[in-house]
Amino acid sequence: MQNPLEDYPLLIAQEGPLKGQRWALSHTLILGRDGSCDVIIPDRQVSRYHARLTPTPDGVLLEDLDSKNGTHCNGVVLKSSVILQDGDVIQVALAQEFTFLTSDATMPLSDQGGRLGRLMLDLRSRRVWINQQLLTPPLSVQQFRLLSLLYERQGQVVSRAELVAAVWGEEEALGVSDQALDALIRRLRDRLALLDSTHQYIDTVRGHGVRLDNPPI
Repeated sequence: MQNPLEDYPLLIAQEGPLKGQRWALSHTLILGRDGSCDVIIPDRQVSRYHARLTPTPDGVLLEDLDSKNGTHCNGVVLKSSVILQDGDVIQVALAQEFTFLTSDATMPLSDQGGRLGRLMLDLRSRRVWINQQLLTPPLSVQQFRLLSLLYERQGQVVSRAELVAAVWGEEEALGVSDQALDALIRRLRDRLALLDSTHQYIDTVRGHGVRLDNPPI
C-alpha cells in the first residue's frame, strides 16, 4: 500500500543536530529553536522562529522570519522569499542543513550513459541509489560533489587536483590538504558501504588519482 505522504514534497535533515529526520510538506512548517515550532532545531545560533516553509499552488515557499543569523539556500543568504526547486539545500543559521525534494521519487531508469549500474545518481535532485535502494539521509554537499564528478567520468581516473577543485572550488583549492581529501573519500566510502558492503566503489589509483568502479546490476 502506498504511503500517502510520498505524494508531498520532503524536507530531509542532513548535517546538524536533526540529521536523518524528514518531514512531509503537507502543511506549513515553522523552523526554529522554540518548542512550539514544527521543526525544532536545538542550537543557540537558531532564532526562536527562524524560517517558514509554505506549500503554495506554485511550489513550496521558503521565507526567513527576520532571523538573527540568516537562512541560506544553496549557499546564498536569503534576502527575500523563494520557491524551492528539487534538490535545493537549505541552511538554517549554518547550524542545520536540509535538502528539499519535490517527492520521495523512485530511482531513475538508467544513468546518463544509458546503462544500469549498481550505483545510480540523479544530478538534479542530488539523490543516490545503490542496488535500487535510496541512500538516506542524502550525502553532504561535499560528498555529493565528489561522487558526481566521479560518476560523470565513471571508469576513468580523475586527478586529485580536479577532485579538490570540484569539491572546494578553484579559489580555495590551494589550501586543501591531501589529508582533507582522503578524509572526505573515506567518509563517502563509509556512506556507500551502508547499502553495499560487498564492493568498494571508490578506488584510489596510487600516483594518478581516484576512479568510480560501478559494476552493472
